[in-house]
This record gives sequence, C-alpha cells and structure tokens, in this order.
Amino acid sequence: MKKIKVLVTDDSIFMRKLISDLLKDHPDIEVIATARNGAEAIEKVKALSPDVVTLDVEMPVMDGLEALKRIMARSPVPVIMLSSTTSTGSLNTILAIENGAVDFVAKPSGAISLDIFKVKEELIEKILLAASSNFHSLLGRNTQQKNIPLNGTLYSTMDLVAEKTKWNRSVICIGTSTGGPRALQTLLTSLPNKLKTPVFIVQHMPRQFTKSLAERLNSLCSFPVTEAVHGERVINGAAYIAPGGYHMEVEEKRGELYISLNEDIPVKGHRPAVDNLFASLSRLKKTRKIAVVLTGMGADGAIGIKKLKESGHTVAIAESEQTSIVYGMPNAAVQTGLVDHIENLEDIAVVIQQYTL
Repeated sequence: MKKIKVLVTDDSIFMRKLISDLLKDHPDIEVIATARNGAEAIEKVKALSPDVVTLDVEMPVMDGLEALKRIMARSPVPVIMLSSTTSTGSLNTILAIENGAVDFVAKPSGAISLDIFKVKEELIEKILLAASSNFHSLLGRNTQQKNIPLNGTLYSTMDLVAEKTKWNRSVICIGTSTGGPRALQTLLTSLPNKLKTPVFIVQHMPRQFTKSLAERLNSLCSFPVTEAVHGERVINGAAYIAPGGYHMEVEEKRGELYISLNEDIPVKGHRPAVDNLFASLSRLKKTRKIAVVLTGMGADGAIGIKKLKESGHTVAIAESEQTSIVYGMPNAAVQTGLVDHIENLEDIAVVIQQYTL
C-alpha cells in the first residue's frame, strides 16, 4: 500500500521533531519534509507534492492562514491545521476551514505543546481521513449562497393546509463534523433573511472553537447565530450552536422551548452528540422537525433520525456523497432507510424552505 506523504509545518524546531516522530510510527504515513513557516511550506508543496500538509496556525514570516490561501490557489492539497485554543487561534482556525482546510487539531498546551502526544491518535486519524476525503469538492465552491429563491414547493396548497393542522411549530436541527464549518456557512447563509423557525446545530468541535464558529457565522448570516446557553429561551429566527464539551437538548415548558446543556458521558466519543439533540427534539409535541445531516466522519445522527421518525412529523435530509468532504454521517443516516432527501449541499436550503412555508 502506498504511504501517505506528509509535510509538517511549524515554526518551532522542537514541535516539528515531536510531530514528525508521532507520525513516523504509523505504517501508512511517511513524513517527507518539514517547513519552518508558511512561505517555506508553499515552496515545498510545489516541489514535493505531498498528499497531506499539517500547518501551524500561528507562525512568523507567513502564518498558516495566509499559507493555506496561497496553497489552495496554486497547488491545492488536503491540509490539517494545528491550532492553539486562544481566541485568535480558534478564530483563525475557523477561517482556515472556510478557506479550504479539511480539519484541525487543537494543540493541548498552546504553541509549544510538550504533551502533543495526547492528540497523536486524533492527528493520525485526521491525516488518514484527509488523504481519503472528497477534498476536491471544496475547490471552487462558493460558500455563501445568500438566500436562494424558491422554485415552487414540494406540496400543493391543500397538502400544506392539511399538514399544518397537525403541528403548531417547526424546528430545524443540523448535525455535522469534518467539513462542517464550511458546509454550515453555505447552508445558513442560504436561508431566508426573516427565518421563522429556530435552528439547532451540533458541530463536533472543542468549546473555544464552537464559540468562534458561532461568532463567525453570526457575522455572515442575516439572523443571529450564537453559542447556546443553558436555560435560555429559544427564539424563532435564531440559530443555536451546541458548546464543545456539552450535550445540547431542547425542552418544552409551558409551550415555550428552552435550551438544556449537560456533561453526560460522550456518545460514541462525542460531546456534543447529534443523536442527543435529535432524541430531545423527538419528544416535542405538535412540532414539525426538519433534520439535516451534513458532512462528517462516523455515524452520529443515525440513531437520532430513527427516534425523530418514530415521533412523526419529521423530514430527514442528508448531504449527498458528491458534496460531502467525508460521507460518513450522511451515509449512516441514509442507511437507516428513513431519509427523505439526499441533496447536494447548495440545494439543501431550498428543500428546507419548502418544508417551513
């Protein structure tokens, strides 16, 4: 089997050595070179044609974000960002994914992480995933669709009237992982300016990063996007992102919806878990649920889809293999046999709007 050729980029000679040593232990990975900064990484990508590049976010001469933009413009290759959990580091990581990075790994202890071994398995897993991902679906895609107009509806007027007698409200719930921030940007910026339903989002990501993701999406969307807070009342026309490290559930009290966060055990390694969010929404009465599973590794969301469907009044949508960076979570949802629509990413907003009229 051909080994995955990796270029490791970090301004610290110590970190370059540590990261390289971690990767060299894996039989399917070969570290072909290292680079001291973004400018050097650009030249080595062009000269050596690696299969995957790791880029530190914060570096002198040229930082990882600028290097990523130039690599994507000149010699596109799957990139994994290594980031500190500072506010600046996490925001730049979100911007990096927006600009084409496949995924990121958070350094455990800042720029110089002597304990980088703690994320060894995660780093290796994401490099292997990046090498086999549908990376080229990222290239040339406009992430901001901005309010795609509707071309008819899925139902006749009579059908819609009949359906509305069965439910008092509708909610949109979205689950995603690898490739999610970019997919969320495309989807959310395509929804109407005056959204009439709340949107609940689970993105597999550490806490500081979910906060930066919410802030970034809020700056791009025509409706508010926030990191969810325990106990807050849900408002129509707002989007709520589950904080990293907390499961997010939705509860109904006296006819109003409220956010509930908890630190129960991770589900299949995830907290927040899509399954938990979907399961909580399945308990809501007289509520139409529009469940969307976007790009991501694993099967989170599939069990939740089953529970939503059992509760009734649920439309399930999965992102297509053609546009998914990783067709794991959407495929697991499809395999349940309960998905109503398999759609390319840029078409999902249109389908959602047809069900929320």
